[in-house]
Amino acid sequence: MDLDQKPFLLCLDDEPDNLDALERIFRKKYQVLKATTPEQAFHVLDNYPALSVIISDQRMPLITGVEFLEKSITTHPDTVRILLTGYTDIESVIGAVNKGQIYRYLTKPWDPIDLMNTVDQATEKYLLKNELKQKNLALEKALHELQTLDKAKNQFMILINHELKTPLTTILSFASLLKETLLSDEQKLFTNRIIKSSEKLKSIVEDVLLIVKGEVGLIPKKMDRVRPDQFLKDIPAEITQSLNSKTQTVRMNSDLDTIEVDLLLTRMALFRALHNATKFGLPQTEISIRVGKQSSGAPLISIENKGPHISETVIEKIMRPFMLDENIMNHSIGMGLGLTICQTLMKAQAGSLKVLNIEGGVRVEFVY
Repeated sequence: MDLDQKPFLLCLDDEPDNLDALERIFRKKYQVLKATTPEQAFHVLDNYPALSVIISDQRMPLITGVEFLEKSITTHPDTVRILLTGYTDIESVIGAVNKGQIYRYLTKPWDPIDLMNTVDQATEKYLLKNELKQKNLALEKALHELQTLDKAKNQFMILINHELKTPLTTILSFASLLKETLLSDEQKLFTNRIIKSSEKLKSIVEDVLLIVKGEVGLIPKKMDRVRPDQFLKDIPAEITQSLNSKTQTVRMNSDLDTIEVDLLLTRMALFRALHNATKFGLPQTEISIRVGKQSSGAPLISIENKGPHISETVIEKIMRPFMLDENIMNHSIGMGLGLTICQTLMKAQAGSLKVLNIEGGVRVEFVY
């Protein structure tokens, strides 16, 4: 209903004088539709789907008010119904109130102020019900869109798995076989570059697939109590090489004997954060890893490195998958998904990621 338009009010009474009296009471605030017979009233129902309130007299020659109001439920389920009745009808009306879904019944002669207040409250009830109905429809639409999005993400994962990983596996397999044959130095160079680029693309595909899995809640978790010294076992060679080339060291301190985490997911996240720390940290500095608790008592793992701060814009992009840093065109930077994947892995454990600029460097926190 247009907010600037007066609400529609249907009045049914076989006495024209009563209808005129009702019209005088309501005409300033409502568009009053009058009917002296049930036939006229049903005609109004057919032509006015958005009726806020129906007022019906109980005693009429062909049909009672309760019977008419009951029939009106079929076409106007949200309309609020009010019954006017004489004192002698009250006992019979009380038993039929639920049948006609009557909001209130008022006795004749009515009090104009009480009647106006009752109709105003009934109209407000109708408008609120209609607003709630519209909001529910909007929520249903939003839910459908979310379900469609989830379906699209699942289809995307199938696409990534089949349409990209399968040919990549084929390329790597045949390139490896080719490498075992007799090749010239130039051919060996070309083959090595094919393998290196294919491995890089495979890594990107797996990263993207991991984030999409996290977004749709498909990363399984297994929470166990583990010792913190288990986190740094078997550090990937890429991280070790970076640490050695920049003469960086890693030191780990723990205030806890054990911590409840998913060991596999935590190690994956920790290695991603550690790779970032050594990559952007200053040479000949120490990277500090601490396992402890927050002031709230929640477990916390933090990784600190000395080096340049991260801008708020970049931190925001880290928290939003696939929003890449402006240096993305510099191939040495990569996809910029390292800390984004950390966040995905923390969400899978019902935790969160924090990236903080501290004095002289950056701290990444895993909050459980």
